[in-house]
Amino acid sequence: MSFFPKNPASRVGASQTIAYDSSVGIASAFSAGTYQLRLAANSACHYKIGDGVQTATTADAFLPANTIEYVIVSPGQRISAIKAVTNGLVTATAGTLWVTEMS
Repeated sequence: MSFFPKNPASRVGASQTIAYDSSVGIASAFSAGTYQLRLAANSACHYKIGDGVQTATTADAFLPANTIEYVIVSPGQRISAIKAVTNGLVTATAGTLWVTEMS
């Protein structure tokens, strides 16, 4: 019996970068056939995914610095990012979010 989840491999598709600071960075719409993204950022940030133009806030999903996260999306959706808020564990700094479409 395996205790690890089985994750099928995905093909690497188009990549975009989003530069974020206290203002929101927004990516282009995802390609047809894109149902999963691989996210990685060089500083802590918050991101928001949805239909139409998105505006991330510090209340949205948190992505720690230097972490890879996979998320499910629909074709045509967009993602935006903003730097994390400074608190006891995170120092807010501008950064880059790498968004890779997986199919």
